[in-house]
Amino acid sequence: MESTKTKTATSEGKTIAIIAYLTIIGLIIAFLMNNDQKDAFVKYHINQSLGLALTGLGLGIIGIIPIIGWLINIIGIFILLYMWIMGLINAINDKKKPVPLLGKKYEVWFKNI
Repeated sequence: MESTKTKTATSEGKTIAIIAYLTIIGLIIAFLMNNDQKDAFVKYHINQSLGLALTGLGLGIIGIIPIIGWLINIIGIFILLYMWIMGLINAINDKKKPVPLLGKKYEVWFKNI
């Protein structure tokens, strides 16, 4: 009986981790849903998704700068898209693995959240 309960909690955690990667609203919903349970797997993916969102915000701010900012923004968006897809795939496959390039930094920067 206990193993079924653990499997359900893991399945729910996986669902919440996936939701964290689906838009900023999904990130907020995942954060609120995990606020009660404090699942480490979900927290990890919320932190990775938060890092991606803040990186996207930073790219948007850089994109305001004419010409060089636009180029950095366009290249950065493609890199960010790749990082987001890899993070989503990791959540779907139950892997607690950082997103490429900045994932290790996100672990350090958001460890207290």
